[in-house]
Amino acid sequence: MTDDGSKLLHHRTEFDDWRSLAIGIYMALAGYAVMVGIPVISTSWVTHLGFSEVEVGRVAGADLGGLAIGAVIAALFVARVDRRYLAVGAALVTIAANVLCIYYQSYEVTVWLRLAAGIGSGLYTGIAVATIGGHSRPAFAFGLELFAFAASQGAELKLLPFLSIEGIYTVLIVTYVVGILFVAWLPRRPVDKALDVEIDVEERDGRHHREHKHVPAYVPWMVLAAIVLTYINIGAYWTYIELSTVDSAASPEWVASMLWVSSVFSVIGCLFAVLLSNRFGLARPLLVTLVFQASIVLMLVFGITNPTVAFSMFFFNFCWIFVDIYQSATIANVDHSGRFPAMIPAAQGLGNFLGPNIAASVLAYGLGYNGVFIMCAMASIAAMLVYLYMYVMLKKTIPALADAS
Repeated sequence: MTDDGSKLLHHRTEFDDWRSLAIGIYMALAGYAVMVGIPVISTSWVTHLGFSEVEVGRVAGADLGGLAIGAVIAALFVARVDRRYLAVGAALVTIAANVLCIYYQSYEVTVWLRLAAGIGSGLYTGIAVATIGGHSRPAFAFGLELFAFAASQGAELKLLPFLSIEGIYTVLIVTYVVGILFVAWLPRRPVDKALDVEIDVEERDGRHHREHKHVPAYVPWMVLAAIVLTYINIGAYWTYIELSTVDSAASPEWVASMLWVSSVFSVIGCLFAVLLSNRFGLARPLLVTLVFQASIVLMLVFGITNPTVAFSMFFFNFCWIFVDIYQSATIANVDHSGRFPAMIPAAQGLGNFLGPNIAASVLAYGLGYNGVFIMCAMASIAAMLVYLYMYVMLKKTIPALADAS
């Protein structure tokens, strides 16, 4: 609630049903699986397929860039076409691309197949995020999703290093097959229109009335732009964090263990994020978190050792989940049609496409991993500045939305 007594209102719909939330969360975990596993998959592309560091950046960029393209497709159709048909179609495309990756493993073919797999997973993930965002308590719903995400992240980073590249592709295939079995739990269409919020306004005499406010289109677009910047940081960091430690003072065994052990901090991040949101809203904790995340990445410029890698991975995971909950809930608060929430994976995928490619270019120019980490920190600060501007503008126009939880 703001200082003037106004607050954002939400109404329960079929998207609050546990089955809707459960399938939305499962589909999101399946759709984001490659993004989560990029540190391990990148290393597997090098060790099993012989790709160079620069080629890894291009392949990862194709996969995660495809995620962005697929999510844009989801945003175009998720409010107009039966979501169950879209989800099945997306799953079949992703399954087919992963099957072909097992049999065709040259760099040139893998780039295009990973692009196709990314497009399918992006469409699939866009539908999932739109479904979760339809919940009447979006911060809570995305908190649950990211709690499950944190658990699956740890399991994935623990399991995948023991698999061949063919085994990794097989795991991805199985997750989509399972999703098809429960597609009937998906709500078919949205129940609300886009960019319309309902505000409970308290008058001076203590009485309340409700007002409908149209949200300026710049609000969700600015959030999406900030997500792109945030994921330039995240995409570059996770693509190269393990590779950056190869010739450092850090132990390879230690780094590998930290990849999955540090996911525990993601779980802690979920709990703190929801608690802080209930007390301070979404925007203010988000601004602080982005600055902290930039400093965590920048510290690696001054030396990569076992302690600094552990500290960086633990708190990067903590901040990653923090930021995701706030970004997703902010968009879901202004749009229950699913159109803009479906664009969240697009923004994430675009950032994940740009991040590894920019990092690969930094390495190609001979600036080393210090240059990569400096670029990551700059992207996080740029995202913070976008949110700060948006927050200031909303405080002037729709204070209840600016401080919404």
